Amino acid sequence: MGTMNLGIVGYGGMGSYHAESLIPEEGDLFKVFGIYDINEERMLKAKEKNIDTFKSYEDLLASDNIEAVLIATPNDSHKELSIKALQAGKHVICEKPVTMNTQEFDEIIEVAKEENKVFMVHQNRRWDPDFLLVKDLYETRAIGDIFQIESRVHGANGIPGDWRHLKRHGGGMLLDWGIHLLDQIFWMVESPVAKIETDLSYILGDEVDDGFTTYITFENGIRSVVEVGTTNFTSLPRWYVKGNKGTARIDDWDLSGEMVIATGTEVEAKPSPIRAGVGLTKTMAPPVQGVTKKIALPKPNVTQPTFYRNFYEVIHYGTEPIVKNEEVREVMKLIDNILTF
Repeated sequence: MGTMNLGIVGYGGMGSYHAESLIPEEGDLFKVFGIYDINEERMLKAKEKNIDTFKSYEDLLASDNIEAVLIATPNDSHKELSIKALQAGKHVICEKPVTMNTQEFDEIIEVAKEENKVFMVHQNRRWDPDFLLVKDLYETRAIGDIFQIESRVHGANGIPGDWRHLKRHGGGMLLDWGIHLLDQIFWMVESPVAKIETDLSYILGDEVDDGFTTYITFENGIRSVVEVGTTNFTSLPRWYVKGNKGTARIDDWDLSGEMVIATGTEVEAKPSPIRAGVGLTKTMAPPVQGVTKKIALPKPNVTQPTFYRNFYEVIHYGTEPIVKNEEVREVMKLIDNILTF
């Protein structure tokens, strides 16, 4: 199979990132054949990058040269644009969140089945090195059986952009970052949910959430805390993971942090009490020397193909998609329940 021509609708932050970074990294696998955006300035920007433009979305879809369409527009337009592309005979990549709700997503999937076309959601953070590191710890039991996973992203810049402040466009942090972090947890911990609670934050006074904290208990006993904040002037670690033989802390996307694991060494000495504030504690005293050791975090084990290569192989070779629509639907349904509670 040769190069796949791709049309892009929406040339803002994510659309241009795909065109200028992600797609060129795939070599000859894909070519950006042209873009369309309702914003004339963005169209001019694409031309400056030697990318062809279309006068309308209909013109883009009418091109026989385009095999697939990337949709990188505000969330409330995803359903209509996706269905039009599928009905025009195009395969589709859609930015997250895929739709405003599960019902809209189901409508897209029904059309994709009718047209026999591939529809995949760009859940790109399944490829984040920090997440893949935690996933490796979970699967290899490097810190024992993991029983608690805490995943956080913190910032102090408020809700970014313009439309992300508006409910009608699908704004808010639950749909913006929550869709990523919840997808990571659910993809890693393959167990039904026993209990879930979410606190939404409206500190900034917007009509949509500026952050949230979700508490999940899975039927296999694993607990998870997923937190997004845009009013945090100092941040907690990106990941804090507890196993029955050790603890891992990943501070940021640069993979800084450490693991402390049990050595398995038996010692006769017991922890000595330490002064803590104005009292004494033995419970919170440091472990006896030799019982634990600090080690560097391992490098993430990256074996899966990139999103775009997987998309290409799904279309041309029938390969199994890494981002399955039923998994996307599970997270969308969870978010529906949170937002309508």
